[in-house]
Amino acid sequence: MGNKVGKSESPKKVSIPETKLEAKTVEAMKRRAAAGTSMKSFNSIILKFPKIDESLRNCKAIFNQFDEDSNGAIDYEELKKSFHKLEISCTEEEINDLFQACDINEDKGIDFNEFIVLLCLVYLFKDDAATLHDKARVGMPDLEATFETLVDAFVFLDKNKDGYVSKSEMAQAINESTSGEGSGQIAMKRFEEMDWDKNGMVNFKEFLFAFTGWVGIDDNEDEEEGGEKV
Repeated sequence: MGNKVGKSESPKKVSIPETKLEAKTVEAMKRRAAAGTSMKSFNSIILKFPKIDESLRNCKAIFNQFDEDSNGAIDYEELKKSFHKLEISCTEEEINDLFQACDINEDKGIDFNEFIVLLCLVYLFKDDAATLHDKARVGMPDLEATFETLVDAFVFLDKNKDGYVSKSEMAQAINESTSGEGSGQIAMKRFEEMDWDKNGMVNFKEFLFAFTGWVGIDDNEDEEEGGEKV
């Protein structure tokens, strides 16, 4: 039973969360994994790219609303105001942890794709018994359907339900959908795009940042700011 899972991992690589936020993310993802996933294949994830892309782009107006000084990034004070307007209940420490975790380029501001990742993490953390019956967890029901798809996709890839995606799990997911010599190369390329810190394990935050690139959010930003795509 399940003898294919982690087949090439010997000994098993164990990743230890580096931050409190990462540990919280891993625990939340384990709870979700226990509930299962509706995704049947990696191809089913790819087929959802256009709809996800459209949903995330529609969030740009909301981002611009919270970027009060229109400098292309949401600073810490603007982020606190956005949480208040979206009726997201978080402590000062939680907001600070999210800000630090999602400000990848450490420029003291959250750009558009970092904002998407941050909101998706909030959505994941609010997915518990106390909030399941709320009308909206992040104040944007349409966007929440997209976040649910992203959570579902990660759960599908996380075959052993430990809150991380390993290289062999990524290969297994793609091999279930694709056959031929190129499938292994596709799996490794996708995995390398996700594994930013090159530790061999991908957490949900890394997955989200890679996903915004896969569906074209970053390309859209380049076109808007630079006029031409390089």
